[in-house]
Amino acid sequence: MNIGFDAKRAFQNRTGLGNYSRTLIRSLGEYYPQNNYFLFAPKEKPLFQPSSGMQTILPQRAHHRWLKSVWRSRWVIQDLIDKEIDLYHGLSAELPFGISNSGVQSVVTMHDLIFERYPEQYNPIDVYTYRKKARYACKHADKVIAISEQTKQDLIQYYHTPENRIKVCYQSCDPSFEKQCTKEQISSMLAAYQLPSAYFLYVGSVIERKNLLGIVKAMRLLKGKIDLPLVVLGDGGKYKDEVKAYLHKEGMEKQVIWLNEGPKFSFKDLPALYQGATALIYPSIFEGFGIPILEALWSRTPVVTSNVSCFQETGGDAALYIDPYLPASIAEGMERVAIDRTFAAGMQERGIKHAQLFTLDKCAAAVMEVYQS
Repeated sequence: MNIGFDAKRAFQNRTGLGNYSRTLIRSLGEYYPQNNYFLFAPKEKPLFQPSSGMQTILPQRAHHRWLKSVWRSRWVIQDLIDKEIDLYHGLSAELPFGISNSGVQSVVTMHDLIFERYPEQYNPIDVYTYRKKARYACKHADKVIAISEQTKQDLIQYYHTPENRIKVCYQSCDPSFEKQCTKEQISSMLAAYQLPSAYFLYVGSVIERKNLLGIVKAMRLLKGKIDLPLVVLGDGGKYKDEVKAYLHKEGMEKQVIWLNEGPKFSFKDLPALYQGATALIYPSIFEGFGIPILEALWSRTPVVTSNVSCFQETGGDAALYIDPYLPASIAEGMERVAIDRTFAAGMQERGIKHAQLFTLDKCAAAVMEVYQS
């Protein structure tokens, strides 16, 4: 089978959509080498090194190179036909316009519809663009992959996508998180970024929906009981300023360490950052999947997360669930994992067991089953 991918984000995006694309493409190439894989991308970047045998297809004609976004959203269809692609997979909630009339079968992965649930947290033009692309893809794809049951239900609710055209295929994460770091490796990482020996961890964009302010308010309630600092890996704009203003008002600036404001953080140190943490604190209001939860489970790091959205799918019986709207509930969860080490050890054991549901081979097999159908 000749399988094509929209590989833009595999080459260009360092975070969620890029990680999903790179991990899935590599996994399919490893476990199903009998197929031919073609990566259609506006440009190549060293962020992604495809496996040997995979072909990268770039825009060739002059006007295609000048108007790369149009090539990706429309003109690429002729390249799919020329390369005799049997199936094209839009890895990030979009497909080329007109693909349903090309004879090429198509699959699209839908990660979330957060922009439909919380449009006020987005630029109106972005909401319009996301909605137009997502609606088209869900209507015209032969199969729609949802990365969680939560996303599947949102597709049915917001876009009335027929349930029999949706398949839930969970995602995996980079296999580097599975490998246990030595004490020396963790100590070296802490020294490199001037981090304390004990800390809570937050990973994600600093935006309202992810609720960093809720963690900070919980830490205020814990003052005098637990004074572990919070290490934040992620950046933001106005909402980050709001969090900083609260920290200043409460005299808590030294309680939060902003990794993005120090020496440039390297992805290779992320497993050690997780494994050195007392717990990952992830009280997000809504996500499509919550990949930091899975990264923490593989890292044997306890997880405190929300009792809403998709989080119980991702965290299973391994996470400690709190009410993200109540700082007192977040504080209670943070206090328990920090003080009750026996309980935390049990979370670690359950976490690595639950993570086995999201191995590279299982996630690749689920997607291949969709292709073959």
